[in-house]
Amino acid sequence: MRLFLWLLALMATAIGIAVTARFNPGNVVLFYPPYRLDLSLNFFLVLQALLFVLLYLLIRALRGTMKMPGRVAAYRQRKRERDGNKGMREALKALFEGRFGHAEKAALRAADLPENAGLAALIGARAAHRMRQGERRDQWLRKVEGDPALKTARLMTMTELLVDDHQPEAALEAVRELSVSGTRHIHALQWSLKAQQQAKNWPEVLRLVRSLDKHRALHPALSSRLRELAYDDLLSDRSHDAESVLRVWSTIPTVDRIKPYVACRAANALNERGLHNEARQVAEVALAANWDERVVRAYREAAAPAGSPALLAQIEHCEQWLRQRPLDAELALTLGSLCLKQQLWGKAQLHLEQALSDASEPRMVRDAHLKLAQMHEALQQLDEAAAHYRQCALATIL
Repeated sequence: MRLFLWLLALMATAIGIAVTARFNPGNVVLFYPPYRLDLSLNFFLVLQALLFVLLYLLIRALRGTMKMPGRVAAYRQRKRERDGNKGMREALKALFEGRFGHAEKAALRAADLPENAGLAALIGARAAHRMRQGERRDQWLRKVEGDPALKTARLMTMTELLVDDHQPEAALEAVRELSVSGTRHIHALQWSLKAQQQAKNWPEVLRLVRSLDKHRALHPALSSRLRELAYDDLLSDRSHDAESVLRVWSTIPTVDRIKPYVACRAANALNERGLHNEARQVAEVALAANWDERVVRAYREAAAPAGSPALLAQIEHCEQWLRQRPLDAELALTLGSLCLKQQLWGKAQLHLEQALSDASEPRMVRDAHLKLAQMHEALQQLDEAAAHYRQCALATIL
């Protein structure tokens, strides 16, 4: 419909011009002595129109020629941008697909565009790292050092890659530089935690775990395990004397002290340094909150001297616990050992034989036979003692 209207308008215009020209008797005289040129007005107007069109085309061609270098430069720039952006997309796609060689090659193409150079260098560094090309990775990272806008991205990438490469000292250096710049977001703390863990800097690991727990940035199971590892290392440090162990124990929050793993390590560390009273207190508090055989075993190792009120109190505690857990072999072994130390022969034999019958581990069987052998030896029952020593030796071999 629109085309029909345009044709109709064009035909009407042509008819109008033809009719007007037919009844236009005017003419134009161009006189330049001794020459004279007579033209009809209609022809003169047509010549003027043609001249105008010719001049317009000439001027447009001239302007187009003058703008040609700029257009060529703009075309080349658009082509570079197009190729650079295409290389960036291909680099990201290849990186996510795990095709790290393709990703690094595409990053090289993307780096030709100045706007993409920094991000392309980070992609290239990640790709080179995944191919275990440490030197090329460092070369890529050095290309980003002068870009303040990508400082945080560069330091975060360095931290992550260095931690993955098990270079905790270099990773912590990047973390310190990141902290100086005022950037301390959750992801940075998480990678700092991994670096500190690799460096076995357990006090700092504990600080970071507590900080991340406030933001709920760690899974509870992971947080608990990291705390246990840190406490284990701090409490098991052979260079610590008794005072140092007590100082470490005083820094542990109450909620962690009653955990069996931590309480067991603390009690063992205190026993090794002769702090049996403190070890018993640690074990009793932990057992009141969470029953665990490891803590019971540490409680047995913290036995007070024979004939002391503390040993009698231990025996009383174990008897109360045994009434609540009559089938607990570890507890029966502990009570039998304490009674043996107190020379309560009847009770000692009763509970040690109960532990022997309920024992589910070779270690318990061996310990029960050993204690029974020591008891019979103390009672001058040498045949029974020898029999239990043989059973203890067999259990040790098995």
